[in-house]
Amino acid sequence: MKNRKIKKPWPTKDAMKQIYENNLWGGKTGFYSGLGSHHPETVAQYVAAVSEFLNGFETPPVVCDLGCGDFNVGKELVKYCKKYIAVDIVPELITYNQNTFAAEHLEFQVLDIAGEKLPSGDCAILRQVLQHLSNAEISKVVEKLSQFEYIILTEHLPEGEFQPNKDIISGQGIRLKKGSGVDLSAPPFDFGVKEEKLLLSVPAPGYKGVLVTTLYKVK
Repeated sequence: MKNRKIKKPWPTKDAMKQIYENNLWGGKTGFYSGLGSHHPETVAQYVAAVSEFLNGFETPPVVCDLGCGDFNVGKELVKYCKKYIAVDIVPELITYNQNTFAAEHLEFQVLDIAGEKLPSGDCAILRQVLQHLSNAEISKVVEKLSQFEYIILTEHLPEGEFQPNKDIISGQGIRLKKGSGVDLSAPPFDFGVKEEKLLLSVPAPGYKGVLVTTLYKVK
């Protein structure tokens, strides 16, 4: 009898599925990506800052939303893009999004951004996504980010100075409890960019720390 390959478990996918199944980020029913994606003032400020950047293109850009969640934020940005590709690791969430949101230039994909090839585009959006991943998975994502001209990264960070990139297990939690947060320019990632610009820094609604949105020009 030939040895059969046993597929390894997909812990990040399983963890994210569990979060939505058990409403661990809040919400009573359905899919809910947390207060940071639903607090009206927080969302409005983010959409204003990002849409201003997207409107600055002579030709509307192709945007890849890497970790789109329940799409409460992404739906506000689609109109500023030539094409908007929204991906997430949870199949049921993507099915929900496909049945809920529709636009001619909007596409949803089931994708593990750490383990699979990323879609092509001009600009990648990572909004409060990397903060939930281990350093090993973030490193795999960072290896692929150089394909984009621009990156818009939002992270939940401690206020003031902090030790960046303390490792965690991928899942619901983030590094804030360890007094840490993701900084792609620091070890072990050392992500090199041509330009870096702060787009937005606002208090994290309902939590300690701040939500910091940074624009990177990669090439």
